[in-house]
Amino acid sequence: MVFWQLTIDANDPSLLARFWAQALGYQSTPPTQPQTTWHAHFRGRLGGQAAFEDRLFDPAGLRPPIWFQRVPEARAGKNRLHLDIYPTGRDDALPQAQRIEIVEAKVAELVAIGATVQRRTRGDDPADLFYYVTMHDPEGNVFCVS
Repeated sequence: MVFWQLTIDANDPSLLARFWAQALGYQSTPPTQPQTTWHAHFRGRLGGQAAFEDRLFDPAGLRPPIWFQRVPEARAGKNRLHLDIYPTGRDDALPQAQRIEIVEAKVAELVAIGATVQRRTRGDDPADLFYYVTMHDPEGNVFCVS
């Protein structure tokens, strides 16, 4: 088994950690279950702190942690990797209008906590219906909601 975490360069790691915690439903403390050596490692690294300011964890302990690594330089150009958020759970059985409503509700939530909308893209071919919104987090990193 391979353990991995997602590392994202940041000028203000705590700002991005707060944003992404709300966006993804992650938390700033390692979960206690399932009991893994990595979760124990991260709990040990907390020392006397109540929570990390620059790390996030899936509360269920199933998805990879995220570390916002402080870097001095600003982001230059387009991200080579970005997150896609699926508030619909990728349930293609839902009618497109209902999926769009769910996506737009998540977009509004993300805008309220500091994201910006770049563009909306919609495919209306009956054989390939899709809708997604390209956004930027508070430091300008691109991500999509679909």
